[in-house]
Amino acid sequence: MLRPCLTLLRRALAPALLTLALTPIAFAKDKEPPIRIGEINSYKAIPAFLGPYKKGWQLALEQVNAGGGVLGRKLEVISRDDNGNPGDSVRAAQELLAREKVELLFGGFLSNTGLALTDFAKQQQVFFLAAEPLTDKITWQDGNRYTYRLRPSTWMHVAALAPKALALRKKRWAIVYPNYEYGQSAVATFKAMMTAFQSDVEFVAEQAVPLGKVDAGAVVQALADAKPDAIFNVLFAADLTRFVREGNTRGLFENRAVVSVLSGEPEYLEPLGADTPTGWIVTGYPWYAIDTPANNAFVEAYKKRYNETPKVGSVVGYASLMSIAEGLKAAGEVDTEKLVDAFAGLKVDTPYGQIQYRKIDHQSTMGVYVGVTTVEDGKGIMKDFAYIDGARLQPPDEQVRKMRPAH
Repeated sequence: MLRPCLTLLRRALAPALLTLALTPIAFAKDKEPPIRIGEINSYKAIPAFLGPYKKGWQLALEQVNAGGGVLGRKLEVISRDDNGNPGDSVRAAQELLAREKVELLFGGFLSNTGLALTDFAKQQQVFFLAAEPLTDKITWQDGNRYTYRLRPSTWMHVAALAPKALALRKKRWAIVYPNYEYGQSAVATFKAMMTAFQSDVEFVAEQAVPLGKVDAGAVVQALADAKPDAIFNVLFAADLTRFVREGNTRGLFENRAVVSVLSGEPEYLEPLGADTPTGWIVTGYPWYAIDTPANNAFVEAYKKRYNETPKVGSVVGYASLMSIAEGLKAAGEVDTEKLVDAFAGLKVDTPYGQIQYRKIDHQSTMGVYVGVTTVEDGKGIMKDFAYIDGARLQPPDEQVRKMRPAH
Protein backbone atom coordinates (compact mmCIF):
# COMPACT_ATOMS: atom_id res chain seq x y z
CA MET A 1 0.00 0.00 0.00
CA LEU A 2 2.95 2.37 0.66
CA ARG A 3 4.14 2.59 -2.96
CA PRO A 4 0.71 3.55 -4.44
CA CYS A 5 0.32 6.20 -1.71
CA LEU A 6 3.72 7.68 -2.53
CA THR A 7 2.87 7.70 -6.19
CA LEU A 8 -0.37 9.56 -5.50
CA LEU A 9 1.47 11.99 -3.23
CA ARG A 10 4.08 12.75 -5.87
CA ARG A 11 1.36 13.39 -8.44
CA ALA A 12 -0.44 15.71 -6.06
CA LEU A 13 2.70 17.64 -5.21
CA ALA A 14 4.06 17.84 -8.77
CA PRO A 15 2.50 21.23 -9.63
CA ALA A 16 3.72 22.74 -6.38
CA LEU A 17 7.22 21.31 -6.85
CA LEU A 18 7.31 22.67 -10.41
CA THR A 19 6.32 26.11 -9.14
CA LEU A 20 9.05 26.02 -6.50
CA ALA A 21 11.61 24.93 -9.07
CA LEU A 22 10.74 27.80 -11.41
CA THR A 23 10.36 30.49 -8.78
CA PRO A 24 14.09 31.14 -8.22
CA ILE A 25 14.58 31.63 -11.96
CA ALA A 26 11.72 34.11 -12.23
CA PHE A 27 12.89 35.88 -9.09
CA ALA A 28 16.40 36.11 -10.43
CA LYS A 29 15.16 37.63 -13.66
CA ASP A 30 13.14 40.25 -11.78
CA LYS A 31 16.23 41.07 -9.72
CA GLU A 32 18.56 41.61 -12.67
CA PRO A 33 20.62 44.68 -11.75
CA PRO A 34 19.60 47.86 -13.57
CA ILE A 35 21.69 49.39 -16.32
CA ARG A 36 23.26 52.35 -14.56
CA ILE A 37 23.55 55.56 -16.59
CA GLY A 38 25.40 58.67 -15.49
CA GLU A 39 24.00 62.13 -16.21
CA ILE A 40 25.80 65.45 -15.68
CA ASN A 41 24.39 68.94 -16.07
CA SER A 42 24.36 72.54 -14.85
CA TYR A 43 21.05 72.45 -12.99
CA LYS A 44 21.84 75.25 -10.53
CA ALA A 45 23.39 77.51 -13.17
CA ILE A 46 20.68 77.20 -15.89
CA PRO A 47 17.44 76.19 -14.08
CA ALA A 48 15.04 77.62 -16.70
CA PHE A 49 16.19 75.11 -19.30
CA LEU A 50 17.46 72.26 -17.20
CA GLY A 51 14.48 71.89 -14.89
CA PRO A 52 12.26 70.91 -17.85
CA TYR A 53 15.14 68.91 -19.33
CA LYS A 54 15.35 66.75 -16.21
CA LYS A 55 11.59 66.22 -16.23
CA GLY A 56 11.89 65.15 -19.87
CA TRP A 57 14.43 62.41 -19.26
CA GLN A 58 12.61 61.30 -16.12
CA LEU A 59 9.39 60.90 -18.13
CA ALA A 60 11.22 58.84 -20.76
CA LEU A 61 12.86 56.75 -18.02
CA GLU A 62 9.47 55.96 -16.49
CA GLN A 63 8.04 55.00 -19.88
CA VAL A 64 10.98 52.77 -20.80
CA ASN A 65 10.94 50.96 -17.45
CA ALA A 66 7.15 50.61 -17.49
CA GLY A 67 7.57 48.84 -20.84
CA GLY A 68 9.97 46.30 -19.36
CA GLY A 69 13.23 48.21 -19.60
CA VAL A 70 15.98 47.36 -22.07
CA LEU A 71 17.55 43.95 -22.64
CA GLY A 72 15.47 42.57 -19.78
CA ARG A 73 16.80 45.16 -17.32
CA LYS A 74 15.49 48.42 -15.92
CA LEU A 75 17.37 51.63 -16.55
CA GLU A 76 18.65 53.72 -13.65
CA VAL A 77 19.98 57.28 -14.00
CA ILE A 78 22.40 58.71 -11.46
CA SER A 79 22.55 62.49 -11.92
CA ARG A 80 25.16 65.05 -10.87
CA ASP A 81 25.33 68.88 -10.98
CA ASP A 82 28.51 70.41 -12.42
CA ASN A 83 27.74 74.03 -11.42
CA GLY A 84 28.43 75.09 -15.01
CA ASN A 85 32.13 74.42 -14.44
CA PRO A 86 34.16 72.18 -16.81
CA GLY A 87 36.40 70.98 -14.00
CA ASP A 88 33.37 69.94 -11.96
CA SER A 89 31.97 68.18 -15.04
CA VAL A 90 35.07 65.99 -15.28
CA ARG A 91 35.16 65.31 -11.54
CA ALA A 92 31.50 64.28 -11.63
CA ALA A 93 32.18 61.97 -14.57
CA GLN A 94 35.11 60.37 -12.76
CA GLU A 95 32.99 59.80 -9.65
CA LEU A 96 30.12 58.32 -11.63
CA LEU A 97 32.42 55.83 -13.31
CA ALA A 98 34.55 54.90 -10.30
CA ARG A 99 32.06 54.95 -7.45
CA GLU A 100 28.65 54.55 -9.07
CA LYS A 101 29.85 52.12 -11.74
CA VAL A 102 27.78 53.67 -14.52
CA GLU A 103 28.03 52.14 -17.98
CA LEU A 104 27.72 55.36 -20.01
CA LEU A 105 27.21 59.11 -19.71
CA PHE A 106 24.88 61.75 -21.10
CA GLY A 107 24.03 65.39 -20.49
CA GLY A 108 25.85 68.72 -20.70
CA PHE A 109 24.41 72.18 -21.42
CA LEU A 110 27.11 74.81 -21.80
CA SER A 111 29.58 74.39 -24.62
CA ASN A 112 32.61 74.49 -22.34
CA THR A 113 31.29 71.74 -20.06
CA GLY A 114 30.23 69.73 -23.09
CA LEU A 115 33.73 69.95 -24.56
CA ALA A 116 35.25 68.86 -21.25
CA LEU A 117 33.02 65.78 -21.19
CA THR A 118 33.74 65.10 -24.86
CA ASP A 119 37.46 64.97 -24.11
CA PHE A 120 36.83 62.85 -21.00
CA ALA A 121 34.87 60.34 -23.10
CA LYS A 122 37.77 60.13 -25.55
CA GLN A 123 40.40 59.67 -22.86
CA GLN A 124 38.42 57.12 -20.83
CA GLN A 125 36.82 55.41 -23.84
CA VAL A 126 33.34 55.72 -22.38
CA PHE A 127 30.18 56.46 -24.37
CA PHE A 128 28.91 60.05 -24.00
CA LEU A 129 25.74 61.49 -25.51
CA ALA A 130 26.00 65.28 -25.49
CA ALA A 131 22.38 66.23 -25.03
CA GLU A 132 22.39 70.01 -25.26
CA PRO A 133 25.80 71.65 -25.86
CA LEU A 134 25.68 73.42 -29.22
CA THR A 135 29.34 74.01 -30.02
CA ASP A 136 30.34 72.64 -33.40
CA LYS A 137 33.61 71.37 -31.95
CA ILE A 138 31.84 68.46 -30.21
CA THR A 139 31.15 66.73 -33.50
CA TRP A 140 33.78 68.36 -35.71
CA GLN A 141 37.19 69.63 -34.51
CA ASP A 142 37.08 67.79 -31.16
CA GLY A 143 34.89 64.93 -32.32
CA ASN A 144 35.80 61.41 -31.29
CA ARG A 145 34.59 57.84 -31.54
CA TYR A 146 32.88 57.83 -28.15
CA THR A 147 30.85 61.06 -28.37
CA TYR A 148 27.52 61.67 -30.11
CA ARG A 149 25.34 64.80 -29.99
CA LEU A 150 21.55 65.05 -29.96
CA ARG A 151 20.59 68.70 -30.29
CA PRO A 152 21.16 70.71 -33.48
CA SER A 153 24.59 72.37 -33.40
CA THR A 154 25.39 76.07 -33.49
CA TRP A 155 26.11 75.80 -37.22
CA MET A 156 22.72 74.15 -37.80
CA HIS A 157 20.83 76.83 -35.83
CA VAL A 158 22.54 79.63 -37.73
CA ALA A 159 22.06 77.83 -41.05
CA ALA A 160 18.33 77.69 -40.31
CA LEU A 161 18.20 81.47 -39.73
CA ALA A 162 20.66 82.71 -42.36
CA PRO A 163 18.29 82.48 -45.35
CA LYS A 164 15.76 84.60 -43.45
CA ALA A 165 18.45 87.12 -42.56
CA LEU A 166 19.63 87.30 -46.18
CA ALA A 167 16.07 87.78 -47.39
CA LEU A 168 15.84 90.98 -45.33
CA ARG A 169 18.54 92.56 -47.56
CA LYS A 170 19.80 94.67 -44.66
CA LYS A 171 23.29 96.13 -45.08
CA ARG A 172 24.33 97.30 -41.60
CA TRP A 173 24.24 94.62 -38.88
CA ALA A 174 24.94 94.88 -35.17
CA ILE A 175 25.72 91.75 -33.15
CA VAL A 176 25.35 90.85 -29.48
CA TYR A 177 26.38 87.52 -27.97
CA PRO A 178 27.60 85.78 -24.80
CA ASN A 179 31.39 85.79 -24.79
CA TYR A 180 32.17 82.08 -24.66
CA GLU A 181 32.50 79.28 -27.19
CA TYR A 182 28.84 79.01 -28.20
CA GLY A 183 28.37 82.74 -28.76
CA GLN A 184 31.71 83.16 -30.52
CA SER A 185 30.99 80.23 -32.83
CA ALA A 186 27.48 81.46 -33.67
CA VAL A 187 28.78 84.89 -34.62
CA ALA A 188 31.63 83.52 -36.73
CA THR A 189 29.22 81.25 -38.62
CA PHE A 190 26.68 84.03 -39.14
CA LYS A 191 29.30 86.39 -40.52
CA ALA A 192 30.65 83.72 -42.85
CA MET A 193 27.22 82.85 -44.22
CA MET A 194 26.16 86.47 -44.66
CA THR A 195 29.35 87.60 -46.42
CA ALA A 196 29.28 84.54 -48.70
CA PHE A 197 25.90 85.54 -50.15
CA GLN A 198 25.69 89.32 -49.62
CA SER A 199 28.81 91.18 -50.69
CA ASP A 200 27.80 94.59 -49.33
CA VAL A 201 27.00 93.45 -45.77
CA GLU A 202 28.65 95.41 -42.95
CA PHE A 203 29.00 94.58 -39.26
CA VAL A 204 28.92 97.96 -37.58
CA ALA A 205 28.82 97.00 -33.89
CA GLU A 206 29.67 93.95 -31.85
CA GLN A 207 28.93 93.47 -28.15
CA ALA A 208 30.45 90.42 -26.46
CA VAL A 209 29.12 90.16 -22.91
CA PRO A 210 30.04 87.88 -19.98
CA LEU A 211 27.60 84.99 -19.70
CA GLY A 212 24.92 85.80 -17.14
CA LYS A 213 26.28 89.29 -16.48
CA VAL A 214 25.00 91.51 -19.29
CA ASP A 215 25.02 95.25 -18.62
CA ALA A 216 21.86 95.73 -20.61
CA GLY A 217 21.85 99.51 -20.53
CA ALA A 218 25.38 99.84 -21.86
CA VAL A 219 24.86 97.14 -24.50
CA VAL A 220 21.62 98.64 -25.79
CA GLN A 221 23.15 102.11 -25.97
CA ALA A 222 26.20 100.85 -27.86
CA LEU A 223 24.02 99.08 -30.41
CA ALA A 224 21.75 102.10 -30.83
CA ASP A 225 24.72 104.43 -31.33
CA ALA A 226 25.87 102.28 -34.27
CA LYS A 227 22.54 102.88 -36.07
CA PRO A 228 22.30 99.37 -37.54
CA ASP A 229 19.64 98.27 -39.99
CA ALA A 230 19.31 94.91 -38.22
CA ILE A 231 20.53 93.04 -35.16
CA PHE A 232 21.76 89.47 -34.78
CA ASN A 233 21.29 88.30 -31.18
CA VAL A 234 22.72 85.20 -29.49
CA LEU A 235 21.91 86.07 -25.85
CA PHE A 236 19.66 83.66 -23.96
CA ALA A 237 18.16 83.02 -20.50
CA ALA A 238 18.32 85.92 -18.01
CA ASP A 239 20.68 87.88 -20.30
CA LEU A 240 18.04 87.83 -23.04
CA THR A 241 15.28 88.98 -20.69
CA ARG A 242 17.31 91.97 -19.47
CA PHE A 243 18.41 92.86 -23.00
CA VAL A 244 14.87 92.74 -24.40
CA ARG A 245 13.33 94.82 -21.61
CA GLU A 246 16.04 97.46 -21.80
CA GLY A 247 15.79 97.49 -25.59
CA ASN A 248 12.02 97.92 -25.41
CA THR A 249 12.41 100.81 -22.98
CA ARG A 250 14.91 102.62 -25.19
CA GLY A 251 13.18 101.84 -28.48
CA LEU A 252 16.11 99.84 -29.87
CA PHE A 253 13.89 97.39 -31.77
CA GLU A 254 11.50 99.93 -33.33
CA ASN A 255 11.58 99.70 -37.13
CA ARG A 256 14.61 97.44 -36.88
CA ALA A 257 14.86 93.77 -37.92
CA VAL A 258 16.13 91.27 -35.35
CA VAL A 259 17.30 87.72 -36.04
CA SER A 260 17.79 85.76 -32.84
CA VAL A 261 19.00 82.26 -31.99
CA LEU A 262 16.93 80.29 -29.42
CA SER A 263 14.69 83.25 -28.51
CA GLY A 264 11.46 81.51 -29.54
CA GLU A 265 11.94 78.77 -26.96
CA PRO A 266 9.20 78.71 -24.28
CA GLU A 267 11.92 78.76 -21.60
CA TYR A 268 12.74 82.32 -22.67
CA LEU A 269 9.41 83.60 -24.02
CA GLU A 270 7.43 82.78 -20.89
CA PRO A 271 9.48 85.02 -18.57
CA LEU A 272 9.09 87.89 -21.05
CA GLY A 273 5.31 87.56 -21.28
CA ALA A 274 3.79 90.73 -22.73
CA ASP A 275 7.30 92.22 -23.07
CA THR A 276 8.07 89.75 -25.86
CA PRO A 277 9.21 91.77 -28.88
CA THR A 278 7.13 91.28 -32.01
CA GLY A 279 8.49 90.40 -35.42
CA TRP A 280 11.79 88.84 -34.36
CA ILE A 281 12.90 85.95 -36.56
CA VAL A 282 13.79 83.16 -34.13
CA THR A 283 14.33 79.48 -33.53
CA GLY A 284 12.15 77.83 -30.89
CA TYR A 285 9.48 75.27 -30.07
CA PRO A 286 5.82 76.25 -30.64
CA TRP A 287 4.48 73.11 -28.94
CA TYR A 288 0.99 74.65 -28.77
CA ALA A 289 0.63 74.77 -32.55
CA ILE A 290 2.51 71.68 -33.79
CA ASP A 291 -0.20 69.24 -34.80
CA THR A 292 1.65 65.98 -35.32
CA PRO A 293 0.97 62.61 -33.66
CA ALA A 294 4.47 62.53 -32.12
CA ASN A 295 4.24 66.00 -30.61
CA ASN A 296 0.64 65.60 -29.47
CA ALA A 297 1.43 62.34 -27.65
CA PHE A 298 4.46 63.89 -25.96
CA VAL A 299 2.64 67.06 -24.89
CA GLU A 300 -0.27 65.03 -23.48
CA ALA A 301 2.03 62.70 -21.52
CA TYR A 302 4.16 65.57 -20.23
CA LYS A 303 1.17 67.65 -19.10
CA LYS A 304 -0.41 64.63 -17.43
CA ARG A 305 2.80 63.79 -15.56
CA TYR A 306 3.81 67.30 -14.47
CA ASN A 307 0.70 69.46 -14.83
CA GLU A 308 2.67 71.95 -16.92
CA THR A 309 3.51 72.52 -20.55
CA PRO A 310 6.75 71.27 -22.15
CA LYS A 311 9.75 73.32 -23.14
CA VAL A 312 12.62 72.69 -25.56
CA GLY A 313 14.55 71.31 -22.61
CA SER A 314 11.77 68.80 -22.04
CA VAL A 315 12.14 67.52 -25.60
CA VAL A 316 15.94 67.32 -25.34
CA GLY A 317 15.83 65.41 -22.06
CA TYR A 318 13.15 63.03 -23.32
CA ALA A 319 14.86 62.36 -26.65
CA SER A 320 18.23 61.84 -24.94
CA LEU A 321 17.01 59.02 -22.74
CA MET A 322 15.00 57.48 -25.56
CA SER A 323 18.10 57.59 -27.78
CA ILE A 324 20.10 55.73 -25.15
CA ALA A 325 17.37 53.11 -24.77
CA GLU A 326 17.22 52.54 -28.52
CA GLY A 327 21.01 52.45 -28.76
CA LEU A 328 21.27 49.78 -26.08
CA LYS A 329 18.61 47.70 -27.83
CA ALA A 330 20.50 47.97 -31.11
CA ALA A 331 23.79 47.06 -29.42
CA GLY A 332 22.22 43.91 -28.01
CA GLU A 333 24.24 44.09 -24.80
CA VAL A 334 25.76 46.60 -22.42
CA ASP A 335 29.10 47.01 -24.14
CA THR A 336 30.72 50.37 -24.88
CA GLU A 337 32.19 49.51 -28.26
CA LYS A 338 28.99 47.87 -29.47
CA LEU A 339 26.94 50.84 -28.23
CA VAL A 340 29.22 53.26 -30.08
CA ASP A 341 28.82 51.25 -33.28
CA ALA A 342 25.06 50.90 -32.79
CA PHE A 343 24.60 54.68 -32.63
CA ALA A 344 26.11 55.17 -36.09
CA GLY A 345 22.98 55.46 -38.25
CA LEU A 346 20.62 54.84 -35.31
CA LYS A 347 17.04 56.03 -35.88
CA VAL A 348 15.01 57.30 -32.92
CA ASP A 349 11.43 58.55 -32.67
CA THR A 350 11.19 61.91 -30.87
CA PRO A 351 8.51 64.58 -30.33
CA TYR A 352 9.98 66.35 -33.38
CA GLY A 353 9.64 63.20 -35.47
CA GLN A 354 12.20 60.56 -36.36
CA ILE A 355 15.87 61.53 -36.20
CA GLN A 356 19.04 59.71 -37.16
CA TYR A 357 22.56 59.85 -35.74
CA ARG A 358 24.96 60.48 -38.61
CA LYS A 359 27.85 58.08 -39.01
CA ILE A 360 30.10 60.73 -40.55
CA ASP A 361 30.21 63.08 -37.54
CA HIS A 362 27.92 61.60 -34.82
CA GLN A 363 25.49 64.54 -35.08
CA SER A 364 21.78 63.78 -34.94
CA THR A 365 19.40 65.12 -37.57
CA MET A 366 17.04 66.68 -35.04
CA GLY A 367 15.79 69.80 -36.79
CA VAL A 368 14.90 73.40 -35.96
CA TYR A 369 11.62 75.33 -35.86
CA VAL A 370 11.98 78.82 -37.35
CA GLY A 371 9.27 81.44 -36.97
CA VAL A 372 8.36 84.96 -35.88
CA THR A 373 7.62 86.23 -32.38
CA THR A 374 4.37 87.87 -31.39
CA VAL A 375 2.23 88.45 -28.30
CA GLU A 376 -1.11 86.74 -27.82
CA ASP A 377 -3.22 87.12 -24.66
CA GLY A 378 -0.25 88.64 -22.87
CA LYS A 379 2.05 85.73 -23.75
CA GLY A 380 4.99 85.50 -26.12
CA ILE A 381 4.57 82.90 -28.85
CA MET A 382 5.90 81.91 -32.27
CA LYS A 383 3.80 82.27 -35.41
CA ASP A 384 4.36 81.59 -39.10
CA PHE A 385 6.80 78.83 -38.23
CA ALA A 386 8.20 75.94 -40.22
CA TYR A 387 10.25 72.90 -39.26
CA ILE A 388 13.57 72.43 -41.03
CA ASP A 389 14.86 68.86 -40.92
CA GLY A 390 18.36 68.67 -39.48
CA ALA A 391 19.47 66.54 -42.42
CA ARG A 392 19.10 69.69 -44.54
CA LEU A 393 21.19 71.82 -42.17
CA GLN A 394 24.53 70.15 -42.76
CA PRO A 395 27.62 71.26 -44.67
CA PRO A 396 28.91 69.04 -47.50
CA ASP A 397 30.42 65.75 -46.37
CA GLU A 398 33.86 66.67 -47.72
CA GLN A 399 33.85 69.79 -45.54
CA VAL A 400 32.92 67.72 -42.48
CA ARG A 401 35.75 65.25 -43.18
CA LYS A 402 38.25 68.10 -43.30
CA MET A 403 37.07 69.49 -39.95
CA ARG A 404 36.69 66.21 -38.09
CA PRO A 405 39.85 64.32 -37.09
CA ALA A 406 40.27 60.71 -38.05
CA HIS A 407 39.51 58.34 -35.16
